[in-house]
Amino acid sequence: MRSYSGPVKAVILDWAGTTVDHGSLAPVLVLRQVFARRGVPISEEQARRDMGILKKDHIRKILFGPNVPAQWCAAVGHEPTEADVESLFASFVPLQLECLVKYSAVIDGVADTVARLRKRGIKIGSTTGYTRVMLDVILRPAAEQGYQPDCAITPDDVGGMGRPQPFMTYANVIRLQVEPLDAIVKIGDTPVDIEEGLRAGVWTIGVARTGNMIGLSTEDFAALAPAEQAMRLENARTALSAAGAHEVIDAVADCEAALDAIEARIRRGERP
Repeated sequence: MRSYSGPVKAVILDWAGTTVDHGSLAPVLVLRQVFARRGVPISEEQARRDMGILKKDHIRKILFGPNVPAQWCAAVGHEPTEADVESLFASFVPLQLECLVKYSAVIDGVADTVARLRKRGIKIGSTTGYTRVMLDVILRPAAEQGYQPDCAITPDDVGGMGRPQPFMTYANVIRLQVEPLDAIVKIGDTPVDIEEGLRAGVWTIGVARTGNMIGLSTEDFAALAPAEQAMRLENARTALSAAGAHEVIDAVADCEAALDAIEARIRRGERP
């Protein structure tokens, strides 16, 4: 097989927690609200555990995960079923659409960084755990704030086959018309983002500070004592590295040095 030694040609960015919604707050708020309305309160940790996957799959993971089935049975009167997943998701969608309007702020540095990447000839793709209807709510305000990827793929666009399957990444590759896979970098804030990229055969960069691994708004993170900030950052970086990320950064604004490091690895003959 031909060895690729050229530069990075495309990055594929996640949305919530990576490019918009610092702390990935919107999905957590709504997931907890939906379960609480059924008399089954869940913790923030439970809501965040499987962040990044298709939201219906996320609800299914929570409903059939640790402790929740017993709570559900006590509150609802029967063991959780697939019909309950559908019912919860039906309740989730309108609440999430309403919430997304309030949590669509582009994270500081994203728009400027993407502009610089484009000057390097790098194309900008994106994947998400949101449905097409949900992502469409975010696209316009993000563009108004200066961030507009060349391609925005949802699980709906690939037959519902969201993360950790690689098909959203492949759809980006096709629409961006970029090859080889060695020239592509997937950037996201959850372990499942990293798994998506690894399964697709592309390079991966984990985002520690702005996303789900810490789960705080810009203001709430800044309010932490420096020692607490450092501890949380180290835990997030460790988790993303353990997931297999080739590089870990604090925010998308820091990605250029990580891309340079990946390009150096490419020149040395390494492959993702």
